[in-house]
Amino acid sequence: MTITPIVGGYPVLNIAHLTRATRALGPGLRAVVWVQGCPFNCKGCVAQGWIEERENILVSPDDLAHELLSDSRITGFTFSGGEPMLKAEGLAEVIKIGRKVKDLSLIVYTGFRLEYLQSHSEIPGVISLLSETDVLIDGKYIQELNDNRGLRGSSNQNIHFLSNRLKGYDFTQSPRKVEVNLEDGSAFVIGVPPTGFPSRIRELLIPKISV
Repeated sequence: MTITPIVGGYPVLNIAHLTRATRALGPGLRAVVWVQGCPFNCKGCVAQGWIEERENILVSPDDLAHELLSDSRITGFTFSGGEPMLKAEGLAEVIKIGRKVKDLSLIVYTGFRLEYLQSHSEIPGVISLLSETDVLIDGKYIQELNDNRGLRGSSNQNIHFLSNRLKGYDFTQSPRKVEVNLEDGSAFVIGVPPTGFPSRIRELLIPKISV
């Protein structure tokens, strides 16, 4: 399903999930949005439910930006998915609206290579989103290359500093950390999971939930 309704001149965003505050996906306290839909279907993807392009949560860029700013301590946004570049036009507007309120950093995950995105400027909003991005983490996830380090999923992925805003932060070697949020009786994992984490999450959480 292709979702193309327009609000205020920009496509409505089809998102899978958002979190208003985390320290697991980049420096500082970050608000994160995961979009719905991805063309890659990488082996071992931790977000299998967000690959299909189906209607999930529809929200305007303006409403999403203000929701992500609901915690006044936020220092940046992180866009993940799914595949954010398929929603680039709306996401570019989200960060532009957010930066009218405060000086936010932006990290974007994508399965596309930066060179591909730069050479396909006809994709709506891609150049605009890249111009707003401080750090781009690009490349498909390859399970066999998961080196259990940093904020990359696997070692083939590149860290591109597109501005100086987050230079100095170690995206490739820093220890991984995750946060587990309990929402409506379900456990939601935020962050790039250390190897072995998904297989242990049930045994780790069930005793805590049952207390």
